[in-house]
Amino acid sequence: MSGKRCAVRRLFGKGAQVIALSEYRGTMRFPLVNEVEAYWEGLRAGRVLPDRAEVDPRGLERALDHVFILERVAPGIVRFRVAGSHLAGLMGMEISGMPLSALFTAAARPALAAHVQRLFDGPQTLRLTLSGEGAHGLYGTMLLLPLRSETGAIGRALGCLVTEGGGARAPCRLRIDAARVKPLPPLPGFVTPAPAPATGFSEWPASFAPQPPATKEKGPRDRRPALRLVRSGD
Repeated sequence: MSGKRCAVRRLFGKGAQVIALSEYRGTMRFPLVNEVEAYWEGLRAGRVLPDRAEVDPRGLERALDHVFILERVAPGIVRFRVAGSHLAGLMGMEISGMPLSALFTAAARPALAAHVQRLFDGPQTLRLTLSGEGAHGLYGTMLLLPLRSETGAIGRALGCLVTEGGGARAPCRLRIDAARVKPLPPLPGFVTPAPAPATGFSEWPASFAPQPPATKEKGPRDRRPALRLVRSGD
């Protein structure tokens, strides 16, 4: 096997299980990613999602350089609220306030936007297997975990990015080699709002003021000619 078809074969008694090398790297070679996921699961404590306010950097100390918080700004579009030094090193600059798509190649951005939209609308967790643009040998894993914002909506995400190899100069753009999702139950009583129209103004809210009672239309018998004052010549 070679290239993307290369796989790691593990034997369990009779038969064999073939695991894609990219998935093997993502799950076995990046323990920090698994630690962040375990931390998020601990915050859930049986709920659908944890709150953004519950995320404490002290609980992520080992992975802090690789951790970031995303804010949803539009369907399929998120930006960095805070990010660890590893991400700044890949880009060669501070990335707080930048869109997540800035880390990815132009060809990967449509797929990224679709994955991000489903992350919030599902909701679901997302694990991406990544490689660097060009032949520099960079590969890695990105984990995205949805969070409830202060409004109760799914408007934040906890993320972790770990990469290895590569000698490319910053900025280094990433490609998506594989994606693994885990659907979550919908938030009870919460409906994902439809995106606002791209142009124009929103409609005025409907008025709940009581309307005046409708007047009864007069019938033929009720219709009388108007009286006029006529003066005679006498």
